[in-house]
Amino acid sequence: MLIYRALKETLRLSMLIFFRRVQVEGAEGVPASGAVIFFGNHPNSLLDPALLTAFAPRDVHFAAKDTLFAHAPLRWLLKRMGAIPLKRRQDHGNGALSDGALNNDDAFSALHALLARGGAMGIFPEGVSHDGAQLAELKTGAARVALSALRGGVPVHLVPCGLHYLKRRRFRTAALLQLGAPLTLTPADLAPPHAPPLTPRALTERLELHLRALTVNAESWEDITLLDTARRVYQPPGLPLAERVELMRRFNRYYPQLAHRDDIAALARDLESYQEDLADLSLTDREVAGDLSARALTRRAARQALGLLLWAPLALLGAPLHLPIAYALRHGSALLAPRKDVIATTKFLAGFILLNALYLTAGVAAWAAGAGVALSLLTPPALALSGFATLKLGERAGALWRALWVCARCLRAQDTLRDLRARRRALRERVWAAVEAHAPEGLARVVSRGE
Repeated sequence: MLIYRALKETLRLSMLIFFRRVQVEGAEGVPASGAVIFFGNHPNSLLDPALLTAFAPRDVHFAAKDTLFAHAPLRWLLKRMGAIPLKRRQDHGNGALSDGALNNDDAFSALHALLARGGAMGIFPEGVSHDGAQLAELKTGAARVALSALRGGVPVHLVPCGLHYLKRRRFRTAALLQLGAPLTLTPADLAPPHAPPLTPRALTERLELHLRALTVNAESWEDITLLDTARRVYQPPGLPLAERVELMRRFNRYYPQLAHRDDIAALARDLESYQEDLADLSLTDREVAGDLSARALTRRAARQALGLLLWAPLALLGAPLHLPIAYALRHGSALLAPRKDVIATTKFLAGFILLNALYLTAGVAAWAAGAGVALSLLTPPALALSGFATLKLGERAGALWRALWVCARCLRAQDTLRDLRARRRALRERVWAAVEAHAPEGLARVVSRGE
């Protein structure tokens, strides 16, 4: 348990460095005791269980595909985190047994024992991480584990988890973990009066409804891109991440029902045209919507320049060592990752291994050079602190460059920018009008007109 706690805190710190911001919603609704099954969508490979492990209010143990245990460092980490190896058909051809059936008896026994003693487990019912625009068909594994626990007399709380990443493949993006209201089942639910029996498929369909309420589901990525533009022009500045995700859920839910209407189709075309013109100018909607006066742009550039000056002295030691690693991770992760949905995981794991190897080597080198015990022990954390300063320095440099770029665009394309800002105001009014005209009666608004 002590090792688990230490690894969890290490993972939490790593997540807070990898992501610019992590927001957790609904943690207060998770039962503090008793058997819990966290079930969530699976958009970002190993970062999904890592995020849930680090920020869930309970100690979470996962069933992980057994092929991950083939790698020694990862096997050590997974075992210390209480992960349970699970065989999947897609990893073993026709199955692990001669009759083609997968033998997961040991895995299910371990999961049942965990729930029986009031523990918490995590599972992703989609079965595999993917980059689809909506939930994949849910497997029945979570339901079968829950039903088995119920047959053993153990009540189970099933907690839906919506995992969202602002830019899924990016380092230093924002992440949102939404924990929904638990679906609590007791042994009495196995045979309720005047109702059909609770089967794995029936329970899985109930779980899907809970999960869809916490995830963004669209017919295609083209729809998601279009509706994200609509969401941006519709929302007020500074809207929290959870509310932005809720807007996206609603837009993607109701848009297919309205897309055939002439007014909505025309609005969609104009939103696409607006986004294409932004891309041609290498500008973002946020920049066009913001204050583009000379005074505001000067303040923005000065603020970033001041940040550069403050972080630069602390970054002097770490920059020469960290920048090559950062460059390799940025440009090499997409080449090393076998699929698009594991690019961010590749960055995280490779960065974690390389940076810790760097800090350990620096400490050993200091000891070999005769620096003494105290200085040798202080070398790794000092280098890590300098690495963090290098990260902040890079962010400030990027923001300063962006401020200068926007300033140059304002000087060179004033008429175009005025046109874009006018088009944005018109689009905002049209999106608001569409929402007011077509939103279901009684549906509470995420934002009000005056915000």
